[in-house]
Amino acid sequence: MIAPEGKIILIPLLLLVLAGTGIQAYYPSEGLKWFNLALAVLTLFSLYFFRDPQRITPAKEGFLSPADGKIVQIIDVEDEEMGSARQISIFLSLFNIHSQRVPISGKVISKQYNPGNFLIAFNHKASMDNEHTAVLFETENGKRYKIKQIAGFIARRILNYMEPENLVQRGQRLGFIRFGSRVDIILPRDFQIDVSLGDMVQGNKTIIGQFQ
Repeated sequence: MIAPEGKIILIPLLLLVLAGTGIQAYYPSEGLKWFNLALAVLTLFSLYFFRDPQRITPAKEGFLSPADGKIVQIIDVEDEEMGSARQISIFLSLFNIHSQRVPISGKVISKQYNPGNFLIAFNHKASMDNEHTAVLFETENGKRYKIKQIAGFIARRILNYMEPENLVQRGQRLGFIRFGSRVDIILPRDFQIDVSLGDMVQGNKTIIGQFQ
């Protein structure tokens, strides 16, 4: 399945490929041939990038990973809304699925957008310095957590579908980041973390840990 966020890129590319192929059929040229080939490769990569498989939310209780990618950082932080907290950072390469999902049911408390830089998302400074959208949630049991969608060097478009006061369900679509990026999870200091640095996780599938 293709993510709806990709249509704005895929539809023009497909139209250009069709138009280029039609022109090449009537007016063959070596230059146009290579141009059409480059467009076809870009279109195929875009189809791959915007794939969005429908994953069944596991019945097992726990805090799901909101994104696909690699765990690149687990640290203690001080957050203005969460206070003393733990941060788990997930790096999304160009080859990861880029849709994000709600990790546990609850309520949206706040959403903040912060303009910033476009450092490489693997750089840990990206958590603070890059453009990002941060959403604070509260679970049905009164536990709070935050999800930060962070733009990277290539990513220039963060889409977020959360709004304050909305009730959200585990596995619900949270948002999408176009191209390489980073997702940070801010959790209470006593949260039980069940993943390790370097682990590969899958959104809406991997259990990150448990609230205490």
